[in-house]
Amino acid sequence: MPRRFRPPQREVTPDVKFNNTHIEMFINRMMYGGKKSTARRVVYDAFELMEERAKRDPVEMFEQALRNVTPILEVKPRRVGGSTYQVPVEVEPRRATALAMRWMLAAARGRGGRSMAEKLAAEFMDAANNQGSAVKKKEDTHRMAEANRAFASFRW
Repeated sequence: MPRRFRPPQREVTPDVKFNNTHIEMFINRMMYGGKKSTARRVVYDAFELMEERAKRDPVEMFEQALRNVTPILEVKPRRVGGSTYQVPVEVEPRRATALAMRWMLAAARGRGGRSMAEKLAAEFMDAANNQGSAVKKKEDTHRMAEANRAFASFRW
């Protein structure tokens, strides 16, 4: 990561079916080896499964899941003197969204059996209901930040 020059943030174009930038960002993160059409098909299949099972708008459920998994605080290591402290800091919005998507994708990939579309649909539905591995990861992150609140004065 460059120290002086920070490259400009790329603008993500909305996805073709739902016209939603968060869905396109998720598709980009899910993609393996440049196979975007495969990733797009898996995500759209997951949305169809969600609509079929929950009888709700899948985009709305996806956005709710994203909100439920998005962290507010995280800890970053900070060297003071000879020791390293875990200092709680607020997460900037773009990084928070990226973390939430990464955690949901990792949780879906970690589920057993079935096809990826079914695993994704189940993880989105769990996250929308404040359950599942991704929500647990967020709560663990918040718990760690709360436990290290004493070191908040070392924030830079």
